[in-house]
Amino acid sequence: MVRPSLSPVSPRGFGALVGSARQPSLVPPPPPLSSSSSSLSALSLMLLFLSQEPEGRPGPGSGRRRRPVAPPAAAPAPEAPAPATMMSSPVGAGSLPSELVVHIFSFLAAPDRLRASAACSHWRECLFYPALWPRLRLSLRVCPAERPRLDFLMRKCGWFVRELRVQFAADNYPTGGGGGGPEEAAEAEADSAAGVVSASGPEGGGEAPLCPRWLELLRTYLELVLCVLSSVRNNRNLQKLSLFGDISILQQHGSISNTYLSKVDPDGKKIKQIQQLFEEILGNSRQLKWLSCGFMLQIVTPTSLSSLSNPIANTMEHLSLLDNHIPGNTTLITAIELERFVNLRSLALDFCDFTAEMARVLSDSNHVPLYRLSLLVHNISVMHKSLENMPEDEDWKALIRNSTNLRVYIMAFDIKSDDMLRILKPSIPLERIHFDSYITCVSGAVVDLISRQYDKFLTHFILMNDVIDMSGFPDLSDNRTEDPLVLLAWRCTRLSLLAVHGYTVWAHNLIAIARLRGSDLKVLEVTEESIDFDQGELADQDVDPVHNLIEQEIGCANNTMNAVLLLQDWLTNARKKTAESSLNIY
Repeated sequence: MVRPSLSPVSPRGFGALVGSARQPSLVPPPPPLSSSSSSLSALSLMLLFLSQEPEGRPGPGSGRRRRPVAPPAAAPAPEAPAPATMMSSPVGAGSLPSELVVHIFSFLAAPDRLRASAACSHWRECLFYPALWPRLRLSLRVCPAERPRLDFLMRKCGWFVRELRVQFAADNYPTGGGGGGPEEAAEAEADSAAGVVSASGPEGGGEAPLCPRWLELLRTYLELVLCVLSSVRNNRNLQKLSLFGDISILQQHGSISNTYLSKVDPDGKKIKQIQQLFEEILGNSRQLKWLSCGFMLQIVTPTSLSSLSNPIANTMEHLSLLDNHIPGNTTLITAIELERFVNLRSLALDFCDFTAEMARVLSDSNHVPLYRLSLLVHNISVMHKSLENMPEDEDWKALIRNSTNLRVYIMAFDIKSDDMLRILKPSIPLERIHFDSYITCVSGAVVDLISRQYDKFLTHFILMNDVIDMSGFPDLSDNRTEDPLVLLAWRCTRLSLLAVHGYTVWAHNLIAIARLRGSDLKVLEVTEESIDFDQGELADQDVDPVHNLIEQEIGCANNTMNAVLLLQDWLTNARKKTAESSLNIY
């Protein structure tokens, strides 16, 4: 019997694998699928199904009887129509039922699903079955090339996805709002000579011209945000929505000036459209329990949360609103609005928006215990908003009585030491703190206060300073005998992550930190530029002192921690990965 030929499939992905499968003609029926089957067994089942010989199906040229030859003189009898056979039914990859293909796809990772969908058009249609994409996580580069891919994916999945997380990040942001770096300055000078409008207007006023790359980034950013929001505007099944912008936007001299936005969006139509779409999503939601929006350039307004119905607000479990571009003393959420969110277990706000009245609302017995409170402290907010309404020590104590397992995460950008000493109340259950600055450095007094007040809670301490002069980093220690970082490692017994860049750390102090914490300190990250050696240590060593330092630290930690990461570009990568890990905004 001649084997029926398989339908042609693409040589890429699983097509070549399916086309080359050759099994014996007698194959036992495949076992039933189960939820515990692996992806490999699912593919084996698919190949097994495709290789089976159809039963009761006559092969071409076999099993046919010859009609008796009529006498030459007689006319041949009219031929009766041939009986219907199964040869007309599809054979191969396209013959699998959609339910079976979707079930097999459910065992595969997303990249494998995409490759498998290249087998045929039928599998391609099954690729975007709603059950296969309950959650979607996207990390988008802010560039025009992302638009067509994003538009296709959101058009396919935006109307049914239940959990959507989108992060917008450019490869390399300009180093300043007006082209602070040499490359941007050269571009700005050339554009100015070519007649590009400067920040001061056509007549000029002495200000630096606008950076062309900032304009292009903002224009692309607005288009990508519109694409995402418009695709989920009618999704009533959405349960989690997380939108996260690159914190580099926040770091470039505090914020993007209105001059740039006015050039990209002169009449403000795109910004208003984005805000309306966001409110429409909140108004149409029926199952939303997780809402996170951070560093997204004016997406959230003070009236956005009013679009949520009372039943949705009462069942919301996570709320994150981090945007320092709100002018004046305006806040994104008030204490009265917060009273509707009685089921919140995680909250992330600008520190200046978290007032003593809000702390009292969360301390009420009608509110469920709060497990995590993330606070963003930024110098722009501190300048425009007052710290007079922040919670006092008694307010924190009352909040802890209602939420005994509460842990607080703080991310501070360019905050003066005097302001931090006011903010850090003794009763705050501080577990993670992340300092990041371009201008203002953290003082040793702040580090010493943290190690004394939060020795029972602190697990993560990140200290970053992006200084231009790499030759002289600030030293936290007033004297060589008491280093604040060593005291921090000694007092905070639960410390598991310590990252330092842009501050002088002596080599012998790093060894002391590794010895104090041992295997409990899972991550110790210090850039090579921050490490300083005594002259005597350098004179006694014939090899690279940094290599010997790593060997000593790994020996102190019993090979159980990442001792020192000597990455030249660690700062750029660390900002992207620690922004989420330090605050856990999502």
